[in-house]
Amino acid sequence: MSPLSITRTLPADATAAALRTDVTQGLSRTPKQLPPKWFYDARGSELFEDITKLPDYYPTRAEREILLTRADHIAAATQARTLVELGSGSSDKTRHLIGALGSLHTYVPIDVSESALAAAGEALLADHPGLTVHALVADFQQGIELPATPGPRLLAFLGGTLGNLLPDERAAFLRSVHDMLSPGDALLLGTDLVKDEATLVAAYDDPQRVTAAFNKNVLEVINRELGGDFDPADFDHVAVWDARREWIEMRLRARKDLTVKIPGVDLAVTFAAGEELRTEVSAKFRQEGVRKELAAAGLELNSWWTDSADRFALSLAFRV
Repeated sequence: MSPLSITRTLPADATAAALRTDVTQGLSRTPKQLPPKWFYDARGSELFEDITKLPDYYPTRAEREILLTRADHIAAATQARTLVELGSGSSDKTRHLIGALGSLHTYVPIDVSESALAAAGEALLADHPGLTVHALVADFQQGIELPATPGPRLLAFLGGTLGNLLPDERAAFLRSVHDMLSPGDALLLGTDLVKDEATLVAAYDDPQRVTAAFNKNVLEVINRELGGDFDPADFDHVAVWDARREWIEMRLRARKDLTVKIPGVDLAVTFAAGEELRTEVSAKFRQEGVRKELAAAGLELNSWWTDSADRFALSLAFRV
């Protein structure tokens, strides 16, 4: 086998079909909503990279701090020969793990972007020529069958992405993780933690307005892919903390009464002045809550690490 192989499990038109479905359903309901995955075209990915460098956006730096200080502990606890990463993107953060996992044989990055997988795989092989990279073009919410690789396996789901799923979606996702793993395999999970409202809101509503541009980028995606006539200037970026649900919501608030036409799904969408479209939920967690959600899926929390300021956590859990 070549050191780099890419297997496509998503049909070629799956992303376009999913966008049509999400736009049709999400903009026809009350209140209106869209899933956050549609932020991430090429421009959205660039904007998010800019967000991670902002002073108030701590999650990426906090998670990287934990990976740098705990990679050896993770390697010793798991003895993983296969590392699987969901939503791998550029595979930047997992480089710390790959370097620490001395017995690693195979890396399985999973992402919807084939170009991102190819670029990341080639870069990793340049640094780790003995590694086998078997990439999967797949959607982690659609069910994944992992290739046959040496065990034990460590599955990494980083970046706090779990928080973008609603509670029922989180439960279904964690059950799917359990089913992908064998006894003795492990999950490494990144979760942002509950903290004061001011810190949380500042992370999602920066004064530089980078997050506002990122939020509005979903409208540009709909315009380009579905022929929509959204004017991003007609909407304000809003970030609010829901203390009861313990999550941040990002929304787009209409500045006036308006109607948007989206020919690609034969839809005309009306907004009243002040009406909001929810574009992201980002749940924040506490250790006991994470433990319970893992246990409900048949995963046992083994280790819990936070950064030096207790802002973010990495959990290591084993399938039981």
